[in-house]
Amino acid sequence: MSWNLELDSSLKRVKILMEKGVKVLNPQSVYVGEEVDLGRISGDDVTIYPNCRIHGKKTVISKGSRIGTEGPVTILDVRVGPHVELKSGFFENSVFLQKSVAGYGSHVREGCIFEEEASCAHSCGLKQTILFPFVTLGSLINFCDCLIAGGRSRKEHSEVGSSYVHFNFTPHYDKATPSLFGDVPRGVMLREPPIFLGGQGGAVGPIRLGYGNVVAAGSILRKDYLDENKLIMAKKGKDQILDFRRSLYPDLKRIVANNVIYLSNLKALKEWYRHVRFEFLKKEEFGEWIYEGLIETVDISVKERLKRLNELVFNLSFRKTEEVELKEGMRRIDEIFLDEDTQKNSSELKEKFKERILSFCESGLEYVQSIKSLNEESVSWGVRWLTGVIENYLLQVDKVLPSFGILTRFRT
Repeated sequence: MSWNLELDSSLKRVKILMEKGVKVLNPQSVYVGEEVDLGRISGDDVTIYPNCRIHGKKTVISKGSRIGTEGPVTILDVRVGPHVELKSGFFENSVFLQKSVAGYGSHVREGCIFEEEASCAHSCGLKQTILFPFVTLGSLINFCDCLIAGGRSRKEHSEVGSSYVHFNFTPHYDKATPSLFGDVPRGVMLREPPIFLGGQGGAVGPIRLGYGNVVAAGSILRKDYLDENKLIMAKKGKDQILDFRRSLYPDLKRIVANNVIYLSNLKALKEWYRHVRFEFLKKEEFGEWIYEGLIETVDISVKERLKRLNELVFNLSFRKTEEVELKEGMRRIDEIFLDEDTQKNSSELKEKFKERILSFCESGLEYVQSIKSLNEESVSWGVRWLTGVIENYLLQVDKVLPSFGILTRFRT
């Protein structure tokens, strides 16, 4: 009886959406939870196809969006920007910006951001994943716990080939494995050559990969490749059988450095969202809610990375000096990255860059057009500002972990 009442209540909410202009192709097959704020769903050219379920008080669906074009969709606290297409699958606590696309059978869990025109094809699993504008994922991909940038347009985009895997869980039972394909300071400027990760390949996180690199199909990346514009063919080595201990991390300094550099890039991305994206989003319908979602998602990602790094520390044997140093410094590292006051000091580069970029915003150009309209001097200001944000965090961590030399690793 109560179930029938809930269905009747959902149908009433669906009818309210239809009255405001939402196209619901089979109203009786669509479920809208009572917690959903119908005022956050646009009535301007939004289409909801049959067998979709919409949940979450934070859910936003902006104008021109298509939900369920190829099959059932379940949404839970997802912010959907303008002209987004979610073809089929499950989507939770993530943000999709203008003209992004998720293909059939997508499984997009907490902490994901699809920036403008980013897309994935069918059957992709993502979590804690950030795709910069135009990044394209093929089919049958597992790409969790990483950020990928690169590319200048929808035609010249970074690509992850089909059947690619980002290996993000270790035999030590930790996920201190976030990988940076590109970076934030240069990536947001939309001028770097694209990254190509060949199909049926993979990366063992945490790694860093430079712009313009082409990784041959079938290659498994197990180390950092910071040179740029290279063809990388990671060949299989000879079979080896070695002793294994779960508390032993022979590459600990690189692993920790890559985690801290990833965290610092997330903080730089948050600064970019706060000072640049917000100015564009606040002009859009539901833009402030989309912005709220971006900030919340970055914060979620920072907390996730710190949690995973703490798990790694818990696994250590503490037989080496650097292991003890990391254990004793981990609480301070948590404080550094959770402190919201760290970046409140004014930056001349930031102010110069903001003045230039906001002049395009005020003239009516959209976000991507404005970025592309910047001259090289302005781009240099922006890159140096965001790089300074990263280096500020790394400098603080270096004081806690002096034997790791993380800032030096970043600069080289």
